[in-house]
Amino acid sequence: MKQLLFFLLLLPSTCVSVKRRDASQSHHASGLKKANSCACQVNYTMWMFPAGKYQAVQGQVETCEGSLKNLQEQVEFSSQRLPHIQAQVENFTARLEPFSYLHLRGLYTALSLRGLGEELSQLETDIGVLHSQLNNTQTQKLSKEVDQLHNEVNKMQTSDTFNIKTVKEKLRYLKNNVESCKSIPRDFRGEHRHCLRSLIANISSPLTTKINPYGKSYIAGSWGKQAKMNITVEDSDFSGEADEDDLSESTKDGLTEEKKYYWVQPLLSNNIWGNVLRIFETYKDFMASVNYKDFTIASSYTDRNAIEGPSAVLYGDALYYHCYRSADICRFHLKTNTVKRVTLPGSGVGFNNKFPYCYYDCQVNSDVDVEADETGLWAIYATVSNHGNLVVSRLYWDSNAETLNVTQTWETRLFKKAVSNAFLVCGVMYATRYVDDYHEEVFYAFDTATGKEDNTLAQPLEKVAKGVASLSYNPTDRQIYMYNDGYLLAYQAYF
Repeated sequence: MKQLLFFLLLLPSTCVSVKRRDASQSHHASGLKKANSCACQVNYTMWMFPAGKYQAVQGQVETCEGSLKNLQEQVEFSSQRLPHIQAQVENFTARLEPFSYLHLRGLYTALSLRGLGEELSQLETDIGVLHSQLNNTQTQKLSKEVDQLHNEVNKMQTSDTFNIKTVKEKLRYLKNNVESCKSIPRDFRGEHRHCLRSLIANISSPLTTKINPYGKSYIAGSWGKQAKMNITVEDSDFSGEADEDDLSESTKDGLTEEKKYYWVQPLLSNNIWGNVLRIFETYKDFMASVNYKDFTIASSYTDRNAIEGPSAVLYGDALYYHCYRSADICRFHLKTNTVKRVTLPGSGVGFNNKFPYCYYDCQVNSDVDVEADETGLWAIYATVSNHGNLVVSRLYWDSNAETLNVTQTWETRLFKKAVSNAFLVCGVMYATRYVDDYHEEVFYAFDTATGKEDNTLAQPLEKVAKGVASLSYNPTDRQIYMYNDGYLLAYQAYF
């Protein structure tokens, strides 16, 4: 104030012009010069501090600070969620790739696509909320990606599900019914009382655990017990001599006397091909690895009659297996060393590792699997015409014509590469899947007598190593035999 008065004293007497600091207003005052001084009246109210406006502005600033704080919290929260949502999108993208592959070939499962579509809808909603908060290039990219994924899933669901797929499914069902009616006796299950009890009720822990006689390094192959029922000693005596000590008494199903031959067939070349078979006359000899006889199936691993994949089964006096790099099943007669073969039906039968057992890890060249049960011999494989899904064919050896034949074929809806292994019991095909390094699970059954399937099973199957090369049921003792990364395991099946 003193400085202002001093300034006014220095002004001329005619007029004083005082301006506010912000130069927005001016004030003029007339003054009189008296005794070398200038006297005037000045209105100081124009320089009063605008407290009201200041408070209003301060309130606005506080409101803005609160809004900015809330927005900052939302941004921080959204930034924390963004990597998680991005990982979800990448996961969905990876999960959709197999369906895209299957869609191009008509292999997808409608239920799986529907579930994926529902998850994508929820993710689409979450990304929409996030995009409204952040609205940056990353959220825009995520929105576009999830929209594209959703459109692809919708296209897969609508383009085939309600027309071609329905027709194909109805056709498959009718074809299977025709096959079931062909030649399997309606009362075949009455011949084996346990088959009347429907599906397997339980599977025991391993009753036998042994390293195969060729060594643990041979991780692939097949093994078991001679699987043909009602076989006499004369029919099963491969050495030409019958030992009365090895005869077994009749069993619950009224079996005739039979020799309990046990056999091992390893894949000695790259765990893919083999040409030898070892047979033990008794279980005791098998466990001790003594008193055995070796058979040479083919002259080399690349011979057309060599064994490909862990596919063999000893049935009567012959070994049945998948022939080297072909769509054929071979029959090696142990007494005459002769080979007969038959080509499996279907367009594009998978072999040479086209449709192996997989689920977790693929079992190399396990495209064709030969099995035996109470009804006879079977082949399990996949075809291009059935979109890589499992196909089951019944085999029959005509002893009069000395020919191997395929009498019936069923097509399933189970993708072969989604299965770790399979076997048949009482005309029902069971499929397994990997659980962990020490457990498998029987999760699927297909009944060839009715054409019906059941994918609600959950029968545990213990193992001692990760890989399952082969899995076979034997109707003579109702045991399941597993070749498990070089270990030989046997289980009891209960009905």
